[in-house]
Amino acid sequence: MRKLPNQKGMEFKLVVAVRKDIKISPGKMAAQVAHAAVSCAMKARGSKKELYSDWMREGQRKVVLKVEDLAELEQIERFAAAAGLITDKITDAGLTEVPPGTITCLGIGPAKEADIDRITGHLKLA
Repeated sequence: MRKLPNQKGMEFKLVVAVRKDIKISPGKMAAQVAHAAVSCAMKARGSKKELYSDWMREGQRKVVLKVEDLAELEQIERFAAAAGLITDKITDAGLTEVPPGTITCLGIGPAKEADIDRITGHLKLA
């Protein structure tokens, strides 16, 4: 097991990019962000066990950022996938606030902060 940095120097995070162009309630968006975080964490647990363990041990840092629209979200997804990062695009069932099949957000990670920041570092906090 390798030594992890202290709280101030956290090395790992998971990012969720949310679309600004769809109008949904804060509670609905929180649920969508939670779906993305859980899904990405489960993918990491299955395929990148050491990375998952390091992220868990550090406190499971999550950051929510905003993208303008679906086109920007999908561009970020392509860049993240090309960099070998875990991604999961969340599609809503359409039972409450948006039509079925609406893509609401994208989870990326967990991964080393520097690796995610190369893809999402220009995005603003949601």
